Amino acid sequence: MNTSHLMRRVAAVAAAAVLPVSLGVLAPQAFAEDTDGPFGPGCAAVPAEGEGSLDGMADDPVATAAANNPELSTLVTAVKKAGLVDTLNNAQGITVFAPTNDAFAKIPKADLDKALADKATLTKILTYHVVGERVDKAALADGSFETLQGGTVTTDGSGDSFEVNDTAKIVCGDVPTSNATVHIIDTVLMPK
Repeated sequence: MNTSHLMRRVAAVAAAAVLPVSLGVLAPQAFAEDTDGPFGPGCAAVPAEGEGSLDGMADDPVATAAANNPELSTLVTAVKKAGLVDTLNNAQGITVFAPTNDAFAKIPKADLDKALADKATLTKILTYHVVGERVDKAALADGSFETLQGGTVTTDGSGDSFEVNDTAKIVCGDVPTSNATVHIIDTVLMPK
């Protein structure tokens, strides 16, 4: 009888230990890893499957990854017109603040058409969206970064809410590609 009681007690103690571990209570590191990765309300607009999904974008260089994401088609058109596809795809360890189609739609059509027709202006605008190092969420709280255009972008915020240059909100941040970190933004940044 004592053996049976002891066995039940050992089983109960084992179950009490296993349950919290399986729920992440005793293993906070495993639980914390689930919260890393892309963040922001705009991540829901990224396709759930396929090459344009968050997982699909991680396999490709940044310009190719953007081309597969329907939310970034206007940006991709601009990158192609500026002749920057190979430059972006071959760069290593960069960050791209990628304006959505809606961000480009905020620009009056005549102004957008004029910029798209002027390769020098377009290149200046687009390279202002690219930082020559990887910038992840941890660096966004109070950041200042030199762009490939030669200007500076600033970031500020906390939690899952960050802004760039006090004008653009990051709607889906920390999106990985094979050569870059992408922060999808809701406004086109304009160099000074």
